[in-house]
Amino acid sequence: MFWLRGLNDTYRIRTGRGTYILRIYRQSIAESDVVYELSLLTQLEHQLSAVNTKVSVPLPQKNSSLYTVIDAPEGPRVAVIYSYLTGTENVLHDEESCASFGKSAAELHAAMDRVSLDLPRPDLDTRALIFQPLDRIVDYLGEGHRSAAYLREFAGALTERINAASPGLDWGICHGDLHGNNNAFQEGDAFTHYDFEWAAQGWRAYDLAQVRHRKRLPQEKKEPLWQALMSGYRSVRDFSEQDESAIDLFMIARRLWVMGLDVEFISDSGALDYTEDWLEEFIDEFRSYDIV
Repeated sequence: MFWLRGLNDTYRIRTGRGTYILRIYRQSIAESDVVYELSLLTQLEHQLSAVNTKVSVPLPQKNSSLYTVIDAPEGPRVAVIYSYLTGTENVLHDEESCASFGKSAAELHAAMDRVSLDLPRPDLDTRALIFQPLDRIVDYLGEGHRSAAYLREFAGALTERINAASPGLDWGICHGDLHGNNNAFQEGDAFTHYDFEWAAQGWRAYDLAQVRHRKRLPQEKKEPLWQALMSGYRSVRDFSEQDESAIDLFMIARRLWVMGLDVEFISDSGALDYTEDWLEEFIDEFRSYDIV
């Protein structure tokens, strides 16, 4: 059964032996990208065996391979069958849930510190988070667009601030999309994480900034919920004041990255939602940060 059209295509498979998830990755995801993700997940399954936090794991085929390359009409696409997760999505709107999620994120990072991966993978650095999205956005708008120069100035100033803040920050393998809304299921106090396609070496402050920036929260709840999450995280693993102070910068970088992701998928979703109104909303947001 076709289950979800997101960045990739997801199917739910029901058999006499159980229920599974079939993920067919978009064409731009290379085989080497999936190999990295699956190698990470198989190691994390072992590293997390002693704690409540878990990950969705790939299931081997009869030939023991964890994936298949499909010759689709649009070109080769990688397909993987994953374990089916029970539980519920938790949008983290109460302090108890936030504390549990913070603890789970720390257990995940601690396990990632013990993983050994000798596979090529670009870092989640300023090139990946700022300059690649920027180039994609400006290419879409056109170099002569009235907003192009501002976006380049904004990206340059943001990069300078991150470079100044980054020495000494916690660095290691990150989930890459740890926003807590639709990439983890909760059962009791335990979370199972999935969607590791953005995982790579990066700043842990960037990983947690994605949770910090969740929208649709009442303003008066944001700080108490964040402090509950930080308390849960620090009950397992250190997160320095220096790391926490960098969160705001990485929240801003995440927004530029999201804008670039919008542009990347215009060819699939159409340009109707990415008009001048879409652009002005981002520009107004960026100006509100007083970076330039």
